[in-house]
Amino acid sequence: MPGSTPLAFKDEAKLALADANLQTALAGMDDTFVAWRAAAVERLPEFEALRDAAKAVKDHALANLDFYLERFADNVEAGGGKVHWCADADAARAAVLAICRRVGARTVTKGKTMIGEEIAINEHLEANGITPVETDLGEYIIQLRHETPSHLIAPAIHLTVAQVGETFREAHRDLDPNRPLVDPGDMLSEARIKLRKSFLAADVGITGANFLIAETGSTVIVTNEGNGDLTQILPRVHIVIASIEKIVPTLNDASTILRVLARSATGQEMSVYTTFSTGPRRPGDLDGPEEFHVVLLDNGRTAMLGTEFADMLRCIRCGACLDHCPVYQKVGGHAYGWVYSGPMGAVLTPGLIGIEKATPLPNASTFCGRCESVCPMRIPLPKMLRHWREREFERHLTPSRYRTGMALWGFLARHPRLYRLGSGMVARLLGRLGRRRGAFRSLPLAGGWTAYRDMPAPEGASFHQLWAQRRR
Repeated sequence: MPGSTPLAFKDEAKLALADANLQTALAGMDDTFVAWRAAAVERLPEFEALRDAAKAVKDHALANLDFYLERFADNVEAGGGKVHWCADADAARAAVLAICRRVGARTVTKGKTMIGEEIAINEHLEANGITPVETDLGEYIIQLRHETPSHLIAPAIHLTVAQVGETFREAHRDLDPNRPLVDPGDMLSEARIKLRKSFLAADVGITGANFLIAETGSTVIVTNEGNGDLTQILPRVHIVIASIEKIVPTLNDASTILRVLARSATGQEMSVYTTFSTGPRRPGDLDGPEEFHVVLLDNGRTAMLGTEFADMLRCIRCGACLDHCPVYQKVGGHAYGWVYSGPMGAVLTPGLIGIEKATPLPNASTFCGRCESVCPMRIPLPKMLRHWREREFERHLTPSRYRTGMALWGFLARHPRLYRLGSGMVARLLGRLGRRRGAFRSLPLAGGWTAYRDMPAPEGASFHQLWAQRRR
């Protein structure tokens, strides 16, 4: 839940499983995001080839990251913008606040940005007397509830329609208290009315970026609402907050990745809005900001380059791995305790804040492989989860009982005769004890299994015995 940490994942997961509203909200994921993606992929015969091409684009960009970032920055400044290089969240927050103070900003409108969540920019602005207003509908809802996003592309996916209605009734007390709030369309219209004043009053607009294009110095946002465009063009100042791995070399490269992004995220061929921004308003332009700033954030990314976790930097935040993950589908995003959730969060979070602060996350996986199979950038998420588990074990972060159990298993695995003797004795004993019911409702050292399901009693020959028989 909001305010939690990754270290509390197990406790938060238990609470999530017992939350009836959350389970209702998450129940339809297979019928929506999963089904939509499958249908979109089926309509595009070259989808697999596009995945390969998109992966190649990002691999090349990451292998030459310094060159393309410098080229991007040069082109931004040649077009009248300014680039702010930030090593960490503190530097990024300071850069944004300095711009807002210089122009006397009191209200800031924001498009959806996970990097904004990563640096906690809303809290920082509020602490300094500036009011940030989220303009993405999902983000607006959770801002009213003082919550954090629970999904990369659907921030309020953890809420039911009834909960959203209750939130609007509580927050919009100047409206008719007896108005019906059961239809999503009515709630959308209400949000538009409320946000219109903020769009017009804002001194600064902040967006994220799906891509940074080195060739032109452009930033790209992909949305299904017009809020992103209004956030960019109405205020006097536009600030883009983006992490350095969002860079791609050319416009053609961006278009290649765009073809797999929307299909993987929402099952669309293209999102409703794909907006390219290149610098401030020029003479003759009908609209646009007077100032254009790009805040480039590292915050641990360069430390991942050249490691076994470098592939994670290809991520384009489509959310497909979350949608298909059986763990995420049951516990939602807040249980993960930080900005990023699901399989990608279980890999990225330890890389950014340290495995010591995120120990449970790499273990929040069934290793079914669905995440890797649907990732448009072919990120080997299960392999990297295993690497984090190795790091966890090497640093003695695993509970001692698990380490003792693994040491015992390792000893037996290195001595096959002892392994077969011990496992055979245990199987025969359990077979006899469980013969009457055919299963155990509780067993020593197996409480994690029997708390939710019966443990079948062993019967018949063991795998080794069957294997030996078939080899004769």
